Amino acid sequence: MKKMALENVSFVNEFILMGLTDQPDLQLPLFFLFLLIYMITALGNLGLVTLIGLNSHLHTPMYFFLFNLSFIDLCYSSVFTPKMLMNFVLKKNAISYTRCMTQLYFYSFFIISECYVLMVMAYDRYVAICNPLLYNAAMSPRMCCNLMLGSYLIAFSGAMAHTACMLRLTFCDTNTINHYFCDILPVMQLSCTSTYINELEVFIVVGINIFVPTVTIFISYGFIIFTVFNINSTEGRSKAFSTCSSHIVAVSLFFGSGAFMYLKPSSAGSMDEVKISSVFYTNVAPMMNPLIYSLRNKDVKVALRKSLTRRKF
Repeated sequence: MKKMALENVSFVNEFILMGLTDQPDLQLPLFFLFLLIYMITALGNLGLVTLIGLNSHLHTPMYFFLFNLSFIDLCYSSVFTPKMLMNFVLKKNAISYTRCMTQLYFYSFFIISECYVLMVMAYDRYVAICNPLLYNAAMSPRMCCNLMLGSYLIAFSGAMAHTACMLRLTFCDTNTINHYFCDILPVMQLSCTSTYINELEVFIVVGINIFVPTVTIFISYGFIIFTVFNINSTEGRSKAFSTCSSHIVAVSLFFGSGAFMYLKPSSAGSMDEVKISSVFYTNVAPMMNPLIYSLRNKDVKVALRKSLTRRKF
């Protein structure tokens, strides 16, 4: 009977994105707000990537991971933000089925990559503070490349799992996505077939990709805090805590909003809460990362000053 019912409905070949809000008075202010956020995100991350690439004294493990973090932030904010901005000025914001699945794949790939880059950065700080004499050996160029390759491979596997499970679903008459991009849960809600396997896959894959990095980060910082308290120098303790606090803020913002969205029952909360949560890790976090990781960093300021001086001459 279910098969006969499906044969009597029309299948969608495009989706309509509702956007962040349906209030006309907010469309133009939000357009300029998110355009400004995207410009800051793009300029900040692209500038940091260029700065690290051009300055040889920044070719260290810490800045190698920061280079990859900025590259990922630049890419995944570009996956959905241009479409989001169009939604504020267009009356009908349609996206084809193929483009929707493509957007979902690349969004998943870069978001998972960021989880593991943040984890690797915490491990790098752990080795630097807790085992400084072994730092060069433990964080060799080959080891750094392997850590990043592993992060990207895990992201590739997770994105493939999300996309493959989404492709198995059938979408009938309903084609309006209550979101500003093709995210997993809002798209899944439109399916006219069972989503039990998809919900289980999302819970397992997202759970692993949040649990493993989070636990690793907590363990790393547990050892860091223990080591810092044993430092006799007040200046040394202050410097270590300053580095840790910046990373903890970024991790809390990113993982907290992601866990709130994905690790709760699909019936809990409203889509408005989901949208607000999404804004934090899709728009705010990529914009803040260059600020909290670089503008407070003395080495980056020196490199920027030298680069600007070279350009003048």
